[in-house]
Amino acid sequence: MKVLHIDSSILGTASVSRQLSQAIVEQLQAKHDNVQVEYLDLAAQPIPHLTAEILMGQNAEQAALGEQIIQQYLAADVVVVGAAMYNFGLASTLKAWIDRISVAGKTFKYTENGPVGLAGNKQVYIASSRGGVYGDNSPADFQEGFLKTVFNFTGVEQVDVVRAEGVNMGEELKNKAIEAALAQVKLI
Repeated sequence: MKVLHIDSSILGTASVSRQLSQAIVEQLQAKHDNVQVEYLDLAAQPIPHLTAEILMGQNAEQAALGEQIIQQYLAADVVVVGAAMYNFGLASTLKAWIDRISVAGKTFKYTENGPVGLAGNKQVYIASSRGGVYGDNSPADFQEGFLKTVFNFTGVEQVDVVRAEGVNMGEELKNKAIEAALAQVKLI
């Protein structure tokens, strides 16, 4: 099983989303034989944000990087994304990765009946952390909903969220949120 493990939090060892994404990977390793993990730390090694030059294929180095990122995504059986909520959305480095995997003809195609995803038949786990409490379907959530939409658009139907929220609302709530999220990880 090939696992693509992506972290995007800027908080390093203090990151809750990193703690959760690592727990998910460890759970997968405990449950399955021959787990191969490829790790991307988008905070430590950010992918350049999309520019016209990159989009139009005018930079050979960036074109090669984009192809590598697409192939990592397509080759993975499982994708684990550590995604902290920043200002109701994602880290910009995670958005830069999404821009690189969202490529017509590679991860989706347009048809007369609308877009069709080409990257399906994989499982995605989103390790979500939030400083406040938003719950499901919050109008202020441009994090989990956006990620689900992107993965669904590329054809991935199995997208599960492991969430710890309220992590900036005091130690007691933070600890309870992490404990509940880690209990959810054990069910994977």
